[in-house]
Amino acid sequence: MDTEDFRRHAHAFVDWMTDYLAGIERYPVRAQVKPGEVAARLGLAPPERGEPMEKIFADFTSVVLPGITHWQHPSFFAYFPANSSPPSVLAEMLTATLGAQCMLWQTSPAATELETRVLDWLRQMVGLPDGFTGVIQDSASSAILCALLTARERATGWRANDEGVAAVGPLRVYCSTETHSATEKGAKIAGLGKRNVRKIAVDDRFAMRPDALDAAIREDRAAGATPMCVVASLGTTGVGAMDPLRPIGEACRRHGVWLHVDAAWAGSALILSEHRGLLDGVEHVDSFVFNPHKWLFTNFDCSAHYVRDPDALVRTLEILPAFLKTRERGHVIDYRDWSVQLGRRFRALKLWFVIRSYGVAELRRMVAAHIELAREAAEWIAAAPDFELMAPRSLALVNFRYHPHGLDDAAALDRLNERLLEALNDSGALYLTPNRVHDAYAIRLAIGQTATRRRHVEAAWTKIQETARTFGG
Repeated sequence: MDTEDFRRHAHAFVDWMTDYLAGIERYPVRAQVKPGEVAARLGLAPPERGEPMEKIFADFTSVVLPGITHWQHPSFFAYFPANSSPPSVLAEMLTATLGAQCMLWQTSPAATELETRVLDWLRQMVGLPDGFTGVIQDSASSAILCALLTARERATGWRANDEGVAAVGPLRVYCSTETHSATEKGAKIAGLGKRNVRKIAVDDRFAMRPDALDAAIREDRAAGATPMCVVASLGTTGVGAMDPLRPIGEACRRHGVWLHVDAAWAGSALILSEHRGLLDGVEHVDSFVFNPHKWLFTNFDCSAHYVRDPDALVRTLEILPAFLKTRERGHVIDYRDWSVQLGRRFRALKLWFVIRSYGVAELRRMVAAHIELAREAAEWIAAAPDFELMAPRSLALVNFRYHPHGLDDAAALDRLNERLLEALNDSGALYLTPNRVHDAYAIRLAIGQTATRRRHVEAAWTKIQETARTFGG
């Protein structure tokens, strides 16, 4: 393909992209294909000779697109959002065109320096104090892994990297029973073992109990283990619980334990001053992560990871073969030392585009609108005689279930709500995900897609009620 062919196809693709975003509501939210259906339409062997782009794109629309779940659909209420926006998409087009591998300052100075600056903009936007330095990771899971590795090295006097974990005795990690599974996965990758992850009890709002944490740390230390890291959450995956940072942080300081805060979803709400109280105690935090690719209108992947001690992170992850040595080393940031992977995409460009295009005031308005929609949805559910909230609304997340009068058998209620969820998702009209709250089946509704408006939430609630009542009790 020469540059003029590229120009012609690129114009056609942009027209399709624009039409797709403008007409996305005509698609079913969740892909409606069956397992293997897409694969059955793909060739078993690669083509020997090149094919026309027109044919390839036709196969994209007829074969690939039906197997896509439309995350940018305004009736996508599943998981947490992974929202995008036109400025972010435009930036991603430029990123792909440049094709830069940004592992070192020298391999693209602008990528490094823009990342440093835009991460500090973001720090100011969410109210993190001076003293935190940011880096973009691919996900909050990677940030948790980096935190665990750094905490491991600090707790062992930097021996684990050299001698292996077996040489330094049992190391303990602490999180609540509501914490994302990435903590346990990170502990396995870091060689700590999932049995050394202690799940701390929560209170009636599903937040980690600081007294239970303190007792667990004391118990482990008395037994000869080394308490290493606490992973606190602002906005747990299931119910959006908020762990109290101040008492947790005070316990960590007493015992010399690293405190990492996973605010992957809820961190974006910190751009609103009324939610800054969630950061009370942040002076005790060693590392903090949240994902602009969840709720700040920036394409996946873009996870903002902040650390108080960048030197500790670099010391943990740095390795320096001859081919990575540059004359600027020691005078610039080389972000390849700040993450597990060596290669790095130019992720900062899209975040820069989003912040500049919308401005902080409009980003605040958009996030606040989602929270207000969730507040209204929670009120509708609470007022319905045959539905109930399963947990307090958290920002833009609502957990509920259908509970018709006279049906109180727990197992029957679980089966009924599972059938309801499957019917709703099979309809293509909306997409929701399941949860368990107090060991009961619940349905999660997470509001946060860029194009979601009140009419979409209202239509979802109408569809939920109509579908539920076809099942009766």
